[in-house]
Amino acid sequence: MAKIPTAAVAATGLVGGYAAARFTRRRPLGGAVLAAAGAYCAREWRKTAGPKGTAALLTVYVAGFGGSHPLAKKIGAWPSVLSVAALSAGTAYVLSDRKS
Repeated sequence: MAKIPTAAVAATGLVGGYAAARFTRRRPLGGAVLAAAGAYCAREWRKTAGPKGTAALLTVYVAGFGGSHPLAKKIGAWPSVLSVAALSAGTAYVLSDRKS
């Protein structure tokens, strides 16, 4: 079975978490999507990027989630979520996926 790139999973976790929370009006569901994707990525990152790389990538992922909230007030919700998802995916590609 082909390995799923963590860049795609990280972006999907951020976009999917937001979409799940917004469209179901259940914020915990969005958090569960975000956490599940983050857990998968962390496991894969540990294999390819090591502990320090994993910490850095998780920091970008979680900071993207947190940073999307104030950014949304400036550029809108969807543009904000898509921006931080792209940043997280790009970072995951450079620090982890490219190596595997």
